[in-house]
Amino acid sequence: MLAAPFTGVKRRKRVQCASQHYFRRLERSKTVSTQASVPTAREVVRQVAPKLIDLSEKVLFGDVWERPGLSKRDRSLITVAALTAMYRTDQLPGHLERALTNGVTREEIGEIITHLAFYAGWPAAMTAGTIARKVFDARKP
Repeated sequence: MLAAPFTGVKRRKRVQCASQHYFRRLERSKTVSTQASVPTAREVVRQVAPKLIDLSEKVLFGDVWERPGLSKRDRSLITVAALTAMYRTDQLPGHLERALTNGVTREEIGEIITHLAFYAGWPAAMTAGTIARKVFDARKP
């Protein structure tokens, strides 16, 4: 049995719905702040490169993170691994938070870091471990 030809209509509707869902979450996150006087990285970068933030919000988080091919949990695993391997210490804490929210466990994060020590280098893994500890501690009730 042959599948019906792809018209793109379902994909557009799915992306549109996912984007709307993302932007509702984004607006909610803007209203919930534990430290209102401390600007977020997004706010700081927006002052220098507003288009970068616009693209990040609409394309990366509004489309790429909403695609059906991988779960948000899987995307978080990949992103944490990539940021650890590339030694991106400024972005790692936020994505560790997102990973925990998306269902990645602390143990899995520890395994990612340990595994990457042998592929990305010991210093990158040790730094990621230190950052993860701070994120974990901040999430304690």
